[in-house]
Amino acid sequence: VQLQASGGGLVQPGESSRLSCAASETIFNIWTMGWYRQAPGKQRELVASITRGGTTNYADSWKGRFSISRDNAKNTVSLQMNDLKPEDTAVYYCYAKTYANSEYWGQGTLVTVSS
Repeated sequence: VQLQASGGGLVQPGESSRLSCAASETIFNIWTMGWYRQAPGKQRELVASITRGGTTNYADSWKGRFSISRDNAKNTVSLQMNDLKPEDTAVYYCYAKTYANSEYWGQGTLVTVSS
């Protein structure tokens, strides 16, 4: 597995959760890492991304509630999700893109926000 995600599960509305993703040593020169999500019946969409230099990009829906961070030395990316809402329920996918434009996807981790 080249991108291994962890975290997720069942959380109650208003709670926080953290997703983490580790890239395999076989992936070289990662430029951008990020998280996408796919809600039931919907297309996969960007949540947030971060470049190697630390430039972040957030989809409007999650600005202010979600925070992405990255450890370049460990090739890991994390997504801190705060004040979770039922509409945040989705499968979250870790993503990595190299300087050579190769793309990698994690296996997806389900986040369910429900009381």
